[in-house]
Amino acid sequence: MVTRRKFMAGAGGLLATHATGLLPSTAHAQLGFGDIQIDVVSDGSLTLPGGFIFDPMPQDELMPLLEKLGQSPEVLTPPCNVTLMRQGDKVVLFDVGSGPDFSPNSGIVLDSLAALGVAPEDVTDVVFTHAHPDHLWGLLDDFDDPLFTQANYLMGQAEWDYWMNPNTVDEIEEARVSFAVGAQRRLDMIKERMSFFNDGDEVLPGVAARATFGHTPGHMALEISQGSDSVMILGDSIGNDHVAFARPQWLSGSDQDPETAAATRMSLMDQLAHNKTRVIGFHLMGNGIGYVDKTADGYSFVAEA
Repeated sequence: MVTRRKFMAGAGGLLATHATGLLPSTAHAQLGFGDIQIDVVSDGSLTLPGGFIFDPMPQDELMPLLEKLGQSPEVLTPPCNVTLMRQGDKVVLFDVGSGPDFSPNSGIVLDSLAALGVAPEDVTDVVFTHAHPDHLWGLLDDFDDPLFTQANYLMGQAEWDYWMNPNTVDEIEEARVSFAVGAQRRLDMIKERMSFFNDGDEVLPGVAARATFGHTPGHMALEISQGSDSVMILGDSIGNDHVAFARPQWLSGSDQDPETAAATRMSLMDQLAHNKTRVIGFHLMGNGIGYVDKTADGYSFVAEA
């Protein structure tokens, strides 16, 4: 039976594939260790004013650094990289992208998954790093129906508590009120299938939670491990591949608690560079897969080919 969702997903997939250049051979990057297969698929990209990140930073130092890094101070166009893990009968998404209601250049994750032969009803588990729109709003389709009908959902307890607190809508900064309203509406629709985790918990077999608070009050990174192989899904704990690496101590306008987020970044960078841990960043260049390198005065992101 062809449902309205399947019909729209198929038609939309053709349009988005041609519009974005996403083809089955280029829609994803793949990692594998043991019986775990990891694909990084595109949800498109965002277009943001530079001030969204750069406004709190020391402008006299920022401008020459951006020029050196080849980054415009006016416009940011970060990619959106969604991680898919398959192991046995498990089909796990880490975040779900932004869906149709957030940004005109994003919301194509279903087309990217379709290129791998993965349908929404195949997803068994969804693990959230945090509840910002570009990570959460893809829960619903164009008709406001839940997409991942067979999935169980998992989120950090502190993140859930923050967004579901009725006072958050009144207390969050004005520019993010829509974030809170949108998060509460969507999370309420899946609350019966939601489970919670805390720092250090094994979220799923081989998947450990790492508290990376600051970008949001309960932001979590997730580390997938098997044997001596591992990869850390960063979410937005490291939110871009330029200034966040070069000057992790600088406060960023994208973070809800900039001081905590900066402390998190510095600690995380040090650990990742020291251990040579492979990472997947939601907004890092290319397909988001790479390593953190220590430099003379900061860090750099080394993307995998």
